[in-house]
Amino acid sequence: MPGGSIFQINLSGILPVFYLLASLPVLARLSASAQVGEQKSTAAGPSQARRGMKTLILLDVEIRGSIRSVNENFLSIQLDPAVLHNGWIDFLSSKKLVTLARGLSPAFLWFGGKRTDFLQFQNHRNLAKHRGELGPDFYLKNYEDDIVRSDIAMDKQKGCKIAQHPDIMLELQREKASQMQIVLIKEHFSNTYSNITITARSLDKLYNFAECSGLHLIFGLNALQRNSDNSWNGSSGLSLLKYCASKKYNISWELGNEPNSYRSMVGRTINGSRLGKDYVQLKNLLQSVRFYTKASLYGPNIGRPRRNAAGLLDRFMKTAGTVINAVTWQHYYIDGQTVKVTDFMKTRLLDTLSEQIAKVQRIVNSHAPGKKVWLAGVGPSWAGGNSNLSDTFAAGFLWLNTLGMSAKQGMDVVVRNSFFDHGYNHLVDQNFNPLPDYWLSLLYKRLVGNKVLMIQVAGLQRRPRPGRVIRDKLRIYAHCTQSRNHNYLRGSITIYIINLHRSRKKIKLAGALRDKTVHQYLFQPHGDQGLLAKSVQLNGRPLVMEDDETFPEMKPRTLRAGRMVVIPPLSIGFYVVKNANAPSCKFR
Repeated sequence: MPGGSIFQINLSGILPVFYLLASLPVLARLSASAQVGEQKSTAAGPSQARRGMKTLILLDVEIRGSIRSVNENFLSIQLDPAVLHNGWIDFLSSKKLVTLARGLSPAFLWFGGKRTDFLQFQNHRNLAKHRGELGPDFYLKNYEDDIVRSDIAMDKQKGCKIAQHPDIMLELQREKASQMQIVLIKEHFSNTYSNITITARSLDKLYNFAECSGLHLIFGLNALQRNSDNSWNGSSGLSLLKYCASKKYNISWELGNEPNSYRSMVGRTINGSRLGKDYVQLKNLLQSVRFYTKASLYGPNIGRPRRNAAGLLDRFMKTAGTVINAVTWQHYYIDGQTVKVTDFMKTRLLDTLSEQIAKVQRIVNSHAPGKKVWLAGVGPSWAGGNSNLSDTFAAGFLWLNTLGMSAKQGMDVVVRNSFFDHGYNHLVDQNFNPLPDYWLSLLYKRLVGNKVLMIQVAGLQRRPRPGRVIRDKLRIYAHCTQSRNHNYLRGSITIYIINLHRSRKKIKLAGALRDKTVHQYLFQPHGDQGLLAKSVQLNGRPLVMEDDETFPEMKPRTLRAGRMVVIPPLSIGFYVVKNANAPSCKFR
């Protein structure tokens, strides 16, 4: 065990002593997660199955060194350009929305998505006024012009514009967004997308939201603006760059979104070599604008690395691997139109991410070894998700496993699609209420640091049949505790566990952790809807915002030194080992 610790545990009634001695020599050394199987019934009869259910799992963490460190902005968020189409851009200054975004900082805010490649920049403060138009949405779109003198206050800490929106305006906006959602869904299934104009005024609001929230904005430029020779037409992009530079906006950049899907979307193909040249052109544009000579550039943000996408990435890396700061790609688990609640608990589905990460890394390392890779778009399901499924507690199993597995396998950043509004994969709904995955993300941000640790596990394991892979239902990950959390001393360790079993599991901390006090944060659904709940409880207490600016107190439950960790069925737990005195966690 790490640190050479010797321990004694009374396993009477749980594990025979001879079985413990047989188990210890085969401790499985895993990376940041351990996947522990559940014993099935055998020909020996139900008594052996019951004994398997009572198996004690021994868990130890390597405290002397970390596997790797991920980006300080590891958990980041996305905002879809659809907010320009449906009017939510005017409500990004909402006090509650900014408060919720601040809870996830530091993070990147990636402004992009399927409609990235239909964005057109117009350098006018107000497009409707410039054209002399007074359409039915004029007053809704521009109501802030009337209340800016009275209702928008300066946030003293951040020095940014925060609005308290009248309820009637929010109700009108929700009605408008609901109607627009129907249009957006029709566009998605017909693959006929309309252009979206982003004005200078809208861009100011977007940047204000990012700046107020402590987020670093990454802006996706339109890659489908093409010249007759199929090269990228960067004139609109250059105009946008110059405007942002004049405002001294600190922004990073990307070009296009899922270029492997352009044929199905618009009947046009852009291969990896051509896209690579376009990125070189964009890099040169950034170099020509003095304020952005050192700006970061990310791409190509391909979809899942199947045959076409993998080939595009390979050719892209040959051409532009040296001009980007990190390689970006996306992963969505399942079709949002056919998903069922039981799908979120299928271990085979959870493990698809591991396979896709390995594919992307092989391609990247063949051209640019050591280049950072970002999972720059991830959600439970594509096609915008599914109402009452991908926005419920059940989706949290996929989300937390995505974070743990990505950190374990070397993804530097994970961008959640989406923070607000787009489809049903969002973290915050249109009433500005945080959904289960938001609370999970907030807890992750507060407790989980950027150093990934190796763990050791001993327990009753199933032997795989020939040609079969054991896909386990207990997922365990370990990191150094978040250094910004002043409730814990440096050297503390955070373990987070996903229990997909329909029975509780008992875990005994061993080695250097065996006699340490543990703080438990047990995350479960709240109410009678079970896994389909859209509200959650922490250690039995519902999580609800106290007001637009105040989070609820997230109190841990203290487990005395040496006590077993018991995680209920179909639940998630974070466990902070206080004063673990881990050398790998004492320094940055």
